[in-house]
Amino acid sequence: MHSIFRINDVKPMQGNEEVYEVELSLTSDNDEELRVLTEQIRKESFPDAEGWKRLGLVFSNIGQLDIAEQICRVTLNEKFAGCLQADTYNQLGIIKYHQGQHEDAIILYQKALEIQQQSLPSNHPDVASSYGNIGNVYRNMGDYSRALSSHEQALNIRQQSLPSNHPDVAKSYNNIGAVYWDMGDYSRALSSYEQALNIRQQSLPSNHPDVASSYNNIGNVYTNMGDYSRALSSHEQALNIRQQSLPSNHPDVASSYNNIGAVYSNMGDYSRALSSHEQALHIRQQSLPSNHPDVAKSYNNIGAVYSHMGDYPNACLFYEYALQIGQQVLPSTHSHLQLYKRNVEETQHILTVLGFLK
Repeated sequence: MHSIFRINDVKPMQGNEEVYEVELSLTSDNDEELRVLTEQIRKESFPDAEGWKRLGLVFSNIGQLDIAEQICRVTLNEKFAGCLQADTYNQLGIIKYHQGQHEDAIILYQKALEIQQQSLPSNHPDVASSYGNIGNVYRNMGDYSRALSSHEQALNIRQQSLPSNHPDVAKSYNNIGAVYWDMGDYSRALSSYEQALNIRQQSLPSNHPDVASSYNNIGNVYTNMGDYSRALSSHEQALNIRQQSLPSNHPDVASSYNNIGAVYSNMGDYSRALSSHEQALHIRQQSLPSNHPDVAKSYNNIGAVYSHMGDYPNACLFYEYALQIGQQVLPSTHSHLQLYKRNVEETQHILTVLGFLK
């Protein structure tokens, strides 16, 4: 077995920001769960690809997006065949998507899809991946009709070309569930998420990040359905897996803290809710651009907890932080931006009534 190291931190070297210092810790050779997970990740990291491409995927998967983008830009300058070039455009699109730059992500994904449609059969799994990526961006832009159409195209292709328990089939079910969740159709969302989890439990190690993602998504549905006990259990399972398999400052760890905070808030346990949301914000500030939509979500959620606690000055402050980011990065019609505006206006009205504002 190869030596396996856990990546604790990645940061530019002092005096030379083009070179990065990676802090590693050697793991135990007896950690069977980690060995199985590492083998699965090795399979997913394009083992036949060039070294630079694989390195870019590794940094992308651990949330080091700026480094991953630099590596992808290097590979684009190389003369790769069409399919490899499409892979790089897709990878760059994923990076832009996670950075919250949705219009750039769409352009890159569409470039990848155009190359694939010219060079691959119409039911090739890579074509499905591009449709899925495009669907994810449309979902985050609030265009749920296009998002659902793209994810259904991806699922149809994958069902034709892959085994029924393939992880990518689960990915399509997961993405469709996410769109239904955003649309408020919780019954269909839960059904899709459970199909995804069932496949992932069959085909992936138990501590794989995608298994955590399924628990996380199911927890979100239970939260919105008012079943807080099941929601908290699901989110704690997701957090436990993510803490085992991801760096401590990974955005997905932040998402788990965020969602646990939402459950505690709904249960009226505002002290634990505030603590969880503050942990989520701290991680997002470390790992994401300062104007990322998820940073805005954390500010808004902290504002909501302060509002529930009757601390309206702090609530208004955090709502305003969320609104400032939303105005920079979200379309004017986006539901989250409208929420942030409404929260600021309503809290300012309360402060005026209470005599804090004139």
